[in-house]
Amino acid sequence: MQIVLHWLLRRPADSLAAALAIVAAGTILINALFMQSGPHPAPIFANSEPAPAAPPHAASAATPVPLKAPAAAPVPGAHSRSDVIANIQRELLRRGFYDGAADGVYGPKTDAAIRDFEQAAGLQPSAEPNDVLLTTITRSNVKAQPGPPAASNDPIAALLAPSARIVAVQRALTDFGYGPVKPTGTYDAATRTAIERFEKARHRPQTGQINDQLVRDLSALTGRPME
Repeated sequence: MQIVLHWLLRRPADSLAAALAIVAAGTILINALFMQSGPHPAPIFANSEPAPAAPPHAASAATPVPLKAPAAAPVPGAHSRSDVIANIQRELLRRGFYDGAADGVYGPKTDAAIRDFEQAAGLQPSAEPNDVLLTTITRSNVKAQPGPPAASNDPIAALLAPSARIVAVQRALTDFGYGPVKPTGTYDAATRTAIERFEKARHRPQTGQINDQLVRDLSALTGRPME
């Protein structure tokens, strides 16, 4: 004991460092053994008891449940062009403006029936057969007026009978501001004047006649068949 005391008195700095090291080691040991509230990441003494298993509901709560994708809503008005035209033909047929088959083909007969209905109902010419036109026809009470009696087998009367081609030309000229021309189906002075105005605007020779060039130009302009 005297030897230890003698050594401490001779080396005070070393003695202080040794004392601090002992205190630090004791503090770490006490903290590791008694002061930790949970298991230490690197415990000094291994624990032989297994860790408690997580409750079954914990995993299900943490795992997101996939939601079922909602069914796609039907798109309103998703009808093909041919379906719309066929329905228009059926409605015009019920009202006496159309006398062909409801085949969904937009031809001269269908175009003439639409124009006749619009004229009878006091409507502006439509750009194309669509759902809006179909709804308008369905809600309308307008019906075709009885036409003149059928002509006999007279060849002269057949030549003077109204022409569907002339009617289509007259309607197209009126729709685009080259008229007004009444759609009588008969070539007259008003039709000739309207054709000349159209040919002048298109920088064509002013013939005033209904020819193939005129029909092609009007078809391209209106997007409707003239035949």
